[in-house]
Amino acid sequence: MNYSFRTIISDKLSVRAIAYAIWLACLVFALTLTAQARPEITLSDDEKTLIVEDAPEMEVLAIAKSVEVRKSAKGVFSFGGDVIVSGRVEGDVATIGGSVIQKESGYIGGDVIVFGGSYKHESQTALREPGKETVVFGVWEDELRDLAQNPSQILSPTMSWTFLAQRLLLALFWFAVSMVLMTIAPGAVGRAVARIQLSTLTVSSLGSVAFIGAMIAIVGSLSVLPDFLSATLGLMGLLILLLAYVFGRVALQVTVGKIIQKQFLSEINRSETLGTLLGVLVWTLLLSIPYIWIIALFSVFAVGIGLILTARSSNVWQKA
Repeated sequence: MNYSFRTIISDKLSVRAIAYAIWLACLVFALTLTAQARPEITLSDDEKTLIVEDAPEMEVLAIAKSVEVRKSAKGVFSFGGDVIVSGRVEGDVATIGGSVIQKESGYIGGDVIVFGGSYKHESQTALREPGKETVVFGVWEDELRDLAQNPSQILSPTMSWTFLAQRLLLALFWFAVSMVLMTIAPGAVGRAVARIQLSTLTVSSLGSVAFIGAMIAIVGSLSVLPDFLSATLGLMGLLILLLAYVFGRVALQVTVGKIIQKQFLSEINRSETLGTLLGVLVWTLLLSIPYIWIIALFSVFAVGIGLILTARSSNVWQKA
């Protein structure tokens, strides 16, 4: 079979044209899918609300802003703002320092968690997935909103009569907790004070390493382990940290109170109640000073965890 030079060139051009057309069609198809998959999220005119039109695969996170889901989203979390659901949210909806408002046509497929606000639904029977939980703690809404709007205030709180009244109430609370703990477990508190006085560096160092490791483990478990297991381990870890904080603070307050009495008061005027009160006042002051309170808070956690890890009833501590 004989082909002319022109026929061969024509066939090559036809194949190239077909290949180019296929490539162009694939490119247009890919761009179309990308445009369709792109989440539609905009900011309101007053820049205070995130408006979610269509983001079915996105976990929406907002800080110091409210979120309004008009069409779809996978999950929503807002710190310092409300969450308004008029569309469909397949996962959880949570807010700190705000409220969850479910419109009549809104659907929430996961749990609803509100800390510092309320949960409101316009219809008599909210569109929810059966078996899902609703957790609401309606406290400190204004404070949490202010914290989200101005996070720097956590490092440097504003001095006011309200702030001073809160510090006074906290001092009374910790004085009561200290007295109760010293009454229930005087031996444990006494041994903890002895360990602080005899090996402060060992206790604080061990506690610091354990505290940092525990925080890393808790955060890591939330992203690696299954939801149920990570939530269980996270709650257990936070409970242990809370107990360590309470025990560590009581022990530090008693220790500081004894040091103050030893330095400034005669033996006749010394008492456990007075020493505890002095220690409570000192630590309440340290935890109220701007920027210094961060170091004081870390010290309480570190010492508390260190005391738990080094707890023992050997004769050395009992004699001390």
